[in-house]
Amino acid sequence: MTLDIPNRTDDVLTSDTHLIQSFANLNALKQDGARTAIVRATGAHVFDSEGNKLIDGIGGLWCVNVGHGRDEVIDAIAEQLRTLDYYSTFYNFTHPAAAALAEKVASLAPGRLDHVYFGNSGSVANDTAVRILHHYNILRGKPEKRQILSRMGAYHGSTHLAMALTTPAYSEGWATAADGLVHHLKAPHRYREAPDMSDAEFLTVLEQDMLDAIHRIGADNICAFFAEPIQGAGGVITAPPGYHKRMREITAEHDIAYVADEVVTAWGRLGHMFSSEDVYGYVPDIITTAKGLTSGYQPLSATIISSEIHDVISGPEAMFLHGMTYSGHPAAAAAGLANIDILERERIPERVQTTGKVFEAALRGLEDMTMVGEVRGSHFMMGIEFVKNKDTREEFEPDAMIGTRVAQACQARGLIARALGNILILSPTLIMDEAMIADIEGILRESIGKVSEELGV
Repeated sequence: MTLDIPNRTDDVLTSDTHLIQSFANLNALKQDGARTAIVRATGAHVFDSEGNKLIDGIGGLWCVNVGHGRDEVIDAIAEQLRTLDYYSTFYNFTHPAAAALAEKVASLAPGRLDHVYFGNSGSVANDTAVRILHHYNILRGKPEKRQILSRMGAYHGSTHLAMALTTPAYSEGWATAADGLVHHLKAPHRYREAPDMSDAEFLTVLEQDMLDAIHRIGADNICAFFAEPIQGAGGVITAPPGYHKRMREITAEHDIAYVADEVVTAWGRLGHMFSSEDVYGYVPDIITTAKGLTSGYQPLSATIISSEIHDVISGPEAMFLHGMTYSGHPAAAAAGLANIDILERERIPERVQTTGKVFEAALRGLEDMTMVGEVRGSHFMMGIEFVKNKDTREEFEPDAMIGTRVAQACQARGLIARALGNILILSPTLIMDEAMIADIEGILRESIGKVSEELGV
């Protein structure tokens, strides 16, 4: 049986008029040429409906870590569907794929994070972390511990609660579930927040900001601090050295759970399966992850909790009243197992420790360009911020759409990059070699140069 799925550009875009796309200007999408139909993918490349071959510089959406078209993952999904297409992990039911993946994830997670709840997105993973922590505190006689600390520049998802954890810019014109529940600390972005300070001085400011918030709200009222190791969709913001370790110490001192949102940074993107301990030197109470868990081949997320939390929520008086129909879906779990097998067998995280630094150095070299204010990030998670004036760090007006213009110039030259205001984000597949990295650097330099020339900057 052949499914009647459109493949010609006109047919795809006609069908697409019925699709509500994510994080898009829906009115602008009505214009001709505003949409790109991706119809095929292999390795580090995708192909559009016009036959153009494009380097996937955003890894689908931070997620296609092992590259496109891996038969091992595809075959594992198909075989699982032939064996057991679906069964839930509700009540007293389980199945082999979910059980095996939970064991594998727990074996790779740091410290005593050895119990796993599966969802279908990073948003659900973060919502789940909040629900578990609220339940945990009720069970241990501290129901007032409900407030949450997050940060400006954070991105934790699009469900109603996860969006409340996210930096307010993403919910402009929308309501959230915050209702005084979420408090945003300073963004750990020295380039914008404290350009005249050293890293050590800025770290002291950020420490005090957290301590002030804890004093104002009351530690007895705060259940968690949510933090991405590197802030992703907030602009690829990296905190000063020692930040996460110090924040972990402060939260531990005040009985506040540390939730590391590793939806993007896990599964090799920074050169390790998880970055919390191996890169930043701290072990959180909960890790949330998704994206690279299956390399995007199936929707799957994981909320990984410590034994200390699990011991309480699995006690004799506890009932776990939380669940999703597709939690631990057999095909998604099979994809996760096959994906992790590739990461381990091909030693992709270890390779990223070298190739990721080559990629990082190549992009940092673009700072010699007039319009490039800051290149930031680590390994295969990088952001380029464009400015009117490098000395004053003056920003372009939002309606100039500088990131979009550079992204369009890149796509015309064979590279997909993600625009975010005056920022360009690169989060490619992890299988790139040095030759492809050089190609990306060349495309970026040429594209930025073209837009800079048009602007007279």
